Amino acid sequence: MSEYERSRTMPALPEHVFDQASVVGQLESWMPQGLHVEAEDLPAVTVHEDRTGEDEAGLFRAERDQMRLEWGTRDNGSYAGWLQVSGIGSGASEVTVHLSFFDERHDPGAGAVNDELDRSLERLDELVRLRMDDGSSG
Repeated sequence: MSEYERSRTMPALPEHVFDQASVVGQLESWMPQGLHVEAEDLPAVTVHEDRTGEDEAGLFRAERDQMRLEWGTRDNGSYAGWLQVSGIGSGASEVTVHLSFFDERHDPGAGAVNDELDRSLERLDELVRLRMDDGSSG
């Protein structure tokens, strides 16, 4: 099993960050590029990966009262992840994303995973800033 975790501070209230991160229809705007999530009957989703051309049955849960997202594979249990948003005062938040690969064949390696997690957090930060600049929070 391999586990990876990255964090980023964002200049927005935790509710604003969570509201942007948790919208299933815009997950691919901040998640690793080449992943496309389609909601079925939540928490069930289908994840398409451009790299392999395959669809995978997945789960996606958003727990607003905990400011936490959780996801993973539905049938084969090869990976799981979560995103946690925490307020750190002065209208800022810390966002932590964590991935666990239970099947080593699905683990692209530390360098690739950490780079993608950093890019995902950067894209989420940009999305939150754009929404705040537009004056909308959802």
